Amino acid sequence: MNKKLFIVAVLSIILLGAFSSGYAQGQLPASQVASRVVEDGGTGPHSALMLTESSLPTHTVFRPKELGVFGKNNKLPIIAWGNGACANSPWEHVNFLSEVASYGFLVVAIGPMPLEGEKGSGKSTSSQLVDAIDWAVAQNGDKKSPYYQKLDVTKVAVSGMSCGGLQTLEVASDPRVSTVVVCNSGIFSTPGNGRSGMPNLTKENLGKLHTPTLYILGGEKDIAYANGMNDYQRINHVPVFMANMDVGHGGTYSQPHGGEFAKVATAWYNWQLKGDRAAGQWFRGEPAGLSKNSNWRVEKKNMP
Repeated sequence: MNKKLFIVAVLSIILLGAFSSGYAQGQLPASQVASRVVEDGGTGPHSALMLTESSLPTHTVFRPKELGVFGKNNKLPIIAWGNGACANSPWEHVNFLSEVASYGFLVVAIGPMPLEGEKGSGKSTSSQLVDAIDWAVAQNGDKKSPYYQKLDVTKVAVSGMSCGGLQTLEVASDPRVSTVVVCNSGIFSTPGNGRSGMPNLTKENLGKLHTPTLYILGGEKDIAYANGMNDYQRINHVPVFMANMDVGHGGTYSQPHGGEFAKVATAWYNWQLKGDRAAGQWFRGEPAGLSKNSNWRVEKKNMP
């Protein structure tokens, strides 16, 4: 064999072996990484994983790493999430969403899974929240799916931040929705005042809410404060809870484990989607339990 050809052949074998070894150890090239753990997987009882599902590459899934404990008597409620700035990536919210998932929820966020340090690109639409719900319901009924009969399709939340909050309000009328969580958001009093790409809603959309609804705002420094508070004042036909923390529009999503916003949202999900009475005490009673936390200012209507 020609000496040069021999050297090329040997190098090819070495490289192929190293490449195969990397795959065997799950060390895929960065562009092909299909899952990763955010922070330490969350503080909940089920260490969470962020991943891409090949059957829904347009979204990012956050869920407990181990699915074996879930089944007929312990199902995962479904949470669809819309991002701030109408972003087609949940990169700003991964700490928050991973934390929520660690308490036993399937979170399906709009946008492909962001690589570490990547901000993602592109704009999203409200219909992607419906796509998330449709996919989860289909997975629960698919015998070939790892989620087969492990999801509670009767317990569905739609949630989102800023533009994602408006997207949430746009699809909240879906009869499958059990509860709504609107973060750092509210409908503009004058239609068309929002940025390009935002859902062009009017206050009349609030009348389509049919479930208990939580608003989490960043206090008076939050650019969505006036709109969100006006929404709250107008909602009189369903239970509604307003929680304000003086942190501005950015919330606490990027803080370790999603900060205070994640604690409040998780308590609400546990109460509304799992019937957790202890979590419900954060929002029930006069005064509501959350009011004892000095970080928060709260109001509520149509709620015990």
